[in-house]
Amino acid sequence: MNTRVIQLGILLLVLGATAAHAQGPLYRQTAKFEIGGEGGWDYINYDPSSNRLLVGHSTEITVIDVASGKKIGSVPATGAHGAVVDPEKKLGFSTNGRAGTVTVFDATTFQPKQDIKVGDGPDAILFDPYSKKVVEVNGRSKDMMVINPESLKVETTIALGGAPEAMVSDASHVYVNVEDTSEIASVDSKTWKVDHRWKLTGCEGPSGLALDEETNHLFSVCENKKMAVVDLKNGNVIATVDTGAGTDGAAFDSELGNALASNGRDGTLTVVQLRNGKYETAGQVPTQIGARTIAVDSKSHKVFLPVAEYLPAVAGQQRRPVKPGTFAILVFEPAK
Repeated sequence: MNTRVIQLGILLLVLGATAAHAQGPLYRQTAKFEIGGEGGWDYINYDPSSNRLLVGHSTEITVIDVASGKKIGSVPATGAHGAVVDPEKKLGFSTNGRAGTVTVFDATTFQPKQDIKVGDGPDAILFDPYSKKVVEVNGRSKDMMVINPESLKVETTIALGGAPEAMVSDASHVYVNVEDTSEIASVDSKTWKVDHRWKLTGCEGPSGLALDEETNHLFSVCENKKMAVVDLKNGNVIATVDTGAGTDGAAFDSELGNALASNGRDGTLTVVQLRNGKYETAGQVPTQIGARTIAVDSKSHKVFLPVAEYLPAVAGQQRRPVKPGTFAILVFEPAK
């Protein structure tokens, strides 16, 4: 074989490797946790302290062991939305949308301890590891409440001026999507006051929110099939990237640098990556219709998506009813 052919072959291998590196890892389904039960679902949160998933599922918080893929417990709820764990106190906190309360439960036995009265329409909930407080937002009263895990009481209420959705936090702030005004409200976690309201230009109806603490960029997913990337230094939208239909959940894998959007209406997972200083859609991974909320474990790189099968549409109902017994969690991992 002559020298030029060998050199050409080496060049093609290098180019192929470069292209593969540029694309980064996409995902493949590696498991399906068959959970069962009835009714719809909302937020799914991954608790790294126990390697468990907590899912707001109809009338309960369903607790799933990731290692076995089995349901290992539940917490009763009245309109379950989401749940988080304070790992130091080994307490869980879950939002009850219809009751207007947060249930405090033992994170080991899942036994409820007490209910805390909050605002109207409690929805997303967050344990902020920096302030050591539990933060929840109320969709109908349009506010945020801060719960002290020591006293198990609401310490502060913050008016948000719109209907809040998902939240994330860093060392100094809690950030929350405000759906009906298409903004992000920045709340100082020392004073518990709103210090900025950032308009999400190009984003309609923001829901899911994720954060890259290394770059100080927020990823807000929007009803109009977009992901808006926001620079925390000034609140500017520095990129809008295409996602899919029914985008609801957002997650960020801090080790891989992948921003993820779960798209329930078309059953896809959008993977967004920073390439040469620009955010781009790396690809769309097929999932399942209805897979709209998401959680990620940045250590194992597993992505968790709640799903179920649906019955035919019922006149007058916004959503198709869920087929009993079909609730499950899809597990995706980076493709090799």
